[in-house]
Amino acid sequence: MSDSADQEQAQLRRARALDAGALAAIYDDYHPSIYRYIYRQVGDVEAARDLASDVFHRLLKAIHRGGGPDHHVSAWLYRTAHNAVVDYFRRQQHRQHLPLNENLVNGDDNPVMTVDRALAAAEIREALQRLSADQRRVIVLKFLEGMSNQGVALVMGKSVGAVKSLQHRALAALQRQLIPVGKERVL
Repeated sequence: MSDSADQEQAQLRRARALDAGALAAIYDDYHPSIYRYIYRQVGDVEAARDLASDVFHRLLKAIHRGGGPDHHVSAWLYRTAHNAVVDYFRRQQHRQHLPLNENLVNGDDNPVMTVDRALAAAEIREALQRLSADQRRVIVLKFLEGMSNQGVALVMGKSVGAVKSLQHRALAALQRQLIPVGKERVL
């Protein structure tokens, strides 16, 4: 086992004993990436904050009940975050409006460029939502979170080959959705 894996196991043992320092370290180590993962899928700051908070609340409840992660804290947290996002979208199905972003324009940006970026981000987010859940997770984890194929496989509980296949199909689907016909290019 590597040093980082040994450290993670020691930290997990301390967390299971409800050591406040270990629990705080887990939160400090993983909260930024879990928040980003959620935000990139829901596109709303407040919702992402609430969902990330819920993920860590679920971790505390699971540890308190004797459950939670067995070996890989990050994999457990990402799976829990994925489930929280799925639950969020199930609750939001009846809402078909875009969130109002009050910080859309700041004094340093050209308002037209800011709106163009916001529209492009919304288009990409919408295209990601049209992918299968597994394809979307691979794209977010691999390209937005910067995980390796092995890390994505661990989080998703799939083989590296399955992750590569999902990635290929997802990129092809995004290319078809985002690049107009007649202007195709290889990603």
